[in-house]
Amino acid sequence: MADNKTIKITYREALKQAIREALLGDERVFLMGEDVGRYGGAFAVSKGLLQEFGPDRIMDVPLSESGFTGAGIGAALAGMRPIVEVMTVNFSLLAMDQIVNNAATLLHMSGGQLNVPVVIRMGCGIGRQLAAQHSHSWEPLYAHIPGLIVLSVGTHEDARGMLLSALKSPDPVVIFEYTYMLNMEAEIPAGAGAVDISKAKVRREGKDISIITYGAGVYKSLEAATELAASGIEAEVVDLRVLRPLDETTFLASVGKTHRALVVEEAWRSVGLAAEVSARITEKAFYELDAPVQRLCGVEVPIPYPKHLEDASVPQRGDIVRAVKKMIKP
Repeated sequence: MADNKTIKITYREALKQAIREALLGDERVFLMGEDVGRYGGAFAVSKGLLQEFGPDRIMDVPLSESGFTGAGIGAALAGMRPIVEVMTVNFSLLAMDQIVNNAATLLHMSGGQLNVPVVIRMGCGIGRQLAAQHSHSWEPLYAHIPGLIVLSVGTHEDARGMLLSALKSPDPVVIFEYTYMLNMEAEIPAGAGAVDISKAKVRREGKDISIITYGAGVYKSLEAATELAASGIEAEVVDLRVLRPLDETTFLASVGKTHRALVVEEAWRSVGLAAEVSARITEKAFYELDAPVQRLCGVEVPIPYPKHLEDASVPQRGDIVRAVKKMIKP
């Protein structure tokens, strides 16, 4: 008999439980990053872990993203399983040389001799009034790079399980976690653990339109689908989850069923993942479409500080509802 017990948990706690389980399960695993130890993490995700595991496994590092990311890559090459935390995604630009020119290329440049099993976690997204310096959805930058596996943690269950699977990968994995969601509560299976990090996932079945999204767009799209159902529109919600390599099989199958597609993304519209998904649908499922593919993306401006302008700069539930209704009932 299946165990249907669930627990209510915050996104933050799900992330923390995943790190703790990884540390308990493999002595090669350690966490390194700015303020992850004594301070407990900039977002309190690693709070208490230093006291439990000690400074050899919960390492505070200097303010040098290039330096400590490079150290993590070196540790991975030496057989360890480092979790490198980059506090916010905008700081990751300081480590791009290490990520793009080393982590992503060493397997190829060494003729298959050097795997780089490093996991790089980044705080990401928009919605905490962090203004233009710290509000970014730069997943498309990393999804562009061959040699990386790029994951987006759009649900609590994935927050609990993606890290565990990523640490088993022989290749470098970049995980985007969303600061907007840290205090959000949701129910997950009591025994939730590692999840499949090779496929997208249909989060809600529907027949009238496919809403394809990732990250902070997942719950917004699910809320929009619930509202749409009240007016007789059954929307299917597809969570991309894996941004590189994209699981096009799942979203193409969804479009083949619903014959309409709206791609929702908080990142800027130009040269984004929504553009890539739209192109693949057009290339491979054009004759399945009853209407043109539509994109609903972030407004192309530096993210403003005022709450009402910040909200206006990225798709919200109401925007998704209106876009779907316009596509189905012009």
